[in-house]
Amino acid sequence: MNPIVKTQIQEKALLRIQADQVCVDYNGMVALYDASLNLKSGSICGLVGMNGAGKSTFFKALMGFVRPSRGKIRINGVSVTNAQKQQYVAYVPQNEGIDYSFPVSVWDVVMMGRYGSMNIFRIPRESDRRAVIHALERVDLLNLRGRPIGALSGGQRKRAFLARAIAQRASVLLLDEPFSGVDVPTEKLMAELFLQFRQEGRTILISTHDLNHVRDFCDFVVLINKTVLAYGETTEVFTSENLNKTFGGIPPNPLAGRTSAKDFQNE
Repeated sequence: MNPIVKTQIQEKALLRIQADQVCVDYNGMVALYDASLNLKSGSICGLVGMNGAGKSTFFKALMGFVRPSRGKIRINGVSVTNAQKQQYVAYVPQNEGIDYSFPVSVWDVVMMGRYGSMNIFRIPRESDRRAVIHALERVDLLNLRGRPIGALSGGQRKRAFLARAIAQRASVLLLDEPFSGVDVPTEKLMAELFLQFRQEGRTILISTHDLNHVRDFCDFVVLINKTVLAYGETTEVFTSENLNKTFGGIPPNPLAGRTSAKDFQNE
């Protein structure tokens, strides 16, 4: 078999995220229990649940920000600690802890995605600069690279922080409410990028309250309420019965709004 084709097949079969019976507690209070999940490369998965259901805790466990009291997590087949060292995972939170009055440029923010690949002096190499340019081009912000991050609109800031994740070249992207507070052009651009990431073999886990986005382009969905209630292909798991369990008997209406990713492309 052609070595390139063999590598592509192996990459496609690779499990990017493996979580087995993961439990997390804070000072004796259970935040997440017996949560299991397997996500292969080249997939988009929606993480759906109410506020306080454990979505953020699950993200923190995948990133290594909190240590599970029980269970195992592997990213690209290695431990979370090794995945951090290899820069396998990029996290884009809903709200960035950045002082927008501080004079940091868009370029500087995106370059932060390269820090894990630099030496202790954090002096950018030519490869780092090329990675940042490429990332800014993909989110259509190259012409604003010198602008202070605080001078951008909400949608432009979201694109800048997504560009930081692209510059990191992570194979797993964890996105917390990426469409919250963005304008329509940014929403369309981000949706198209996520589909491109899937084609590139990346795995995307999106925490969202917007069920229409799950229907639009998520291959898989995880329904969570302190544990994984249901997981699988969206066409099979995204049902009224499962949503009813997830949202405590008052499921939102998933049938309203856009129905396909093509709607983003055709607007």
